[in-house]
Amino acid sequence: MCGITGFLGGDYTNITLNESTLLDMADRLLTRGPDSSGIWLDSSAKIGLAHRRLAIVDLSDAGHQPMSSGSDRYVVTYNGEIYNSLEIRDELVKIEAAPVWRGHSDTEILLAGFDIWGIKDTISRCTGMFAIAIWDKKLEQLSLIRDRIGEKPLYYGWQDSGSDKVFIFGSELKALKQHPQFITEVDRASLALYMRYCYVPAPHSIYKGIKKLEPGTILTVSLKDSSDVQEKYWDTLDVMRKGFDRPFQGDRLEVTNNLEAKLRGSISQQMMADVPLGAFLSGGVDSSAVVALMQSESSRPIKTFTIGFNEAGYNEAEFAKSVAAHLGTDHTEFYCSSQDALDVIPKLSGLYCEPFADSSQIPTFLVSSLARAHVTVSLSGDGGDELFCGYNRYLFADKLWKGLKMTPSSLRALVGKGIKSFPSAGWKKTFELLNEITPAQFNGISWGDKLQKGAGVIGSKDLASLYQGLVSNWQDPSLVVIGGREHDKTFASDIQVLSNVGDIDKMMAVDLISYLPDDILVKVDRAGMGVSLETRVPFLDHHIVEFASQIPLSMKLNNGVGKAVLRDVLYRYVPKELIERPKMGFGIPVGDWLRGPLREWSEELLSESRLLSEGFFHAGLIRKMWSEHLSGARNWQSQLWVVLMFQAWLEDNV
Repeated sequence: MCGITGFLGGDYTNITLNESTLLDMADRLLTRGPDSSGIWLDSSAKIGLAHRRLAIVDLSDAGHQPMSSGSDRYVVTYNGEIYNSLEIRDELVKIEAAPVWRGHSDTEILLAGFDIWGIKDTISRCTGMFAIAIWDKKLEQLSLIRDRIGEKPLYYGWQDSGSDKVFIFGSELKALKQHPQFITEVDRASLALYMRYCYVPAPHSIYKGIKKLEPGTILTVSLKDSSDVQEKYWDTLDVMRKGFDRPFQGDRLEVTNNLEAKLRGSISQQMMADVPLGAFLSGGVDSSAVVALMQSESSRPIKTFTIGFNEAGYNEAEFAKSVAAHLGTDHTEFYCSSQDALDVIPKLSGLYCEPFADSSQIPTFLVSSLARAHVTVSLSGDGGDELFCGYNRYLFADKLWKGLKMTPSSLRALVGKGIKSFPSAGWKKTFELLNEITPAQFNGISWGDKLQKGAGVIGSKDLASLYQGLVSNWQDPSLVVIGGREHDKTFASDIQVLSNVGDIDKMMAVDLISYLPDDILVKVDRAGMGVSLETRVPFLDHHIVEFASQIPLSMKLNNGVGKAVLRDVLYRYVPKELIERPKMGFGIPVGDWLRGPLREWSEELLSESRLLSEGFFHAGLIRKMWSEHLSGARNWQSQLWVVLMFQAWLEDNV
């Protein structure tokens, strides 16, 4: 795991200055690679590559980057892990195409593959997570590659114009910003998307002129031709569609056996490291399945890590402890106080070089910090929800749409307007009166807020707009962002490609190409890399993704319970009673903190004078929501948190 950066073009009259710029860009990625650094510069070709290394496999200098291929045609700076690199190495040996090996790093094996098969054919052979920059000396082309699902980040863009035009790239925006030609201008259309989703979805970034490389893509640029050529070597939606067309022909037992074998293979590969390794364990289905199979592959107790909270409704540590005890892992848990979590908040704008407002970023950073004190690599259970129907919203949205589509959209829109016209406070009073006669588990729910949000989606014209509405933090960002017309980034075109796929499968596929890479994987990558911890995600081995797409929904969702076939695998190792319980998010009590220990911090960021002078948000609306939240009249925690995270980011980055 490492950090990569570099540039193509620009002013090369001062070579010393370019070397200094490369070093500065790389140094901004220090936590991604604290073990060593390197730069490579060719002033005649106007290309510079830089690398920061976190040594995981082959700790010797033989793994130093940037690295040249045996033929000297290719130079690479690379971030990630190729889990099947030894298989590729054996294939090269078998066809008598192997170079004289200097070590056993996957970087050297990649370069040998490029020399023999070319870039695309080599990458198509790879199983892993990666962000790669390759300079082809023969063609004078720079290629950027991102892994299939988007575990590793890669930003890029052209800056300036004319003879000074420069293409810059890097693992994080903080590296790009060190280039003297970087233009620091917030893209308001991207800001609007951020307000909707709590993250900036690819291919956009928060800065104008800078993009994220989308997963499964090879981007090629050259100073000879200013156009960017993009090619997909893997298309998640196409995989989902083909899997739905060709479902696995076998009963549930056969599916379970196959899934277990594929998971075991992925986990076995991802346990390879020359440094200490462990796993995050929440006690839920996904992380417990990963840990169970890890322990079955290990002759000694694996190290597992859990963060606990004392606040009711936020603590899974006791469940994780029970699972760890049953499996016999070497378990470490840490109960965080509110202050421990609050102390992370000032670090967030530095960790996440774009505004990012998934509040579970805080416990994710804390558990990463806990793990890093003991290991250098940690496996996680991310991806299970998107692949095996784990989110409750899939079933809810499916039932809601089946009911709504029977009623004309014009009538539904009218009902929604009526619900919105009745103040939330009025709904609150109504449901408070009903609390005495409703089941206890429904008491305390903000029904008024839920009805207000529901009113915004019941007029949806199709499933795509309904689901987008349900996952939107702000239904209409233009109401709050000044000049904030969103980039054209909707779910409609993605779902249209999946016309042959069932509605719940469509929602899972959309999450797999949006929410998973742009939220979940960003959260895990930045939290881990912020403390120099490599995180690995076994569920996202592309062989498992392909197989999951072929599993019929009836084996994922059974009697209203998701991840059915994954549970079948898990219950071969862990008793059912240790796992079966309502799904609990990995979150924090943001709403209460905004009224309590975070009130002063929030007030400063949301001051009317500040909002007016910065000019990004409609100050009156923000102030009204802040007042209502403080009084308890409304619960605006998620809408305010996304504003606060942008404000904190803006203060440190622009």
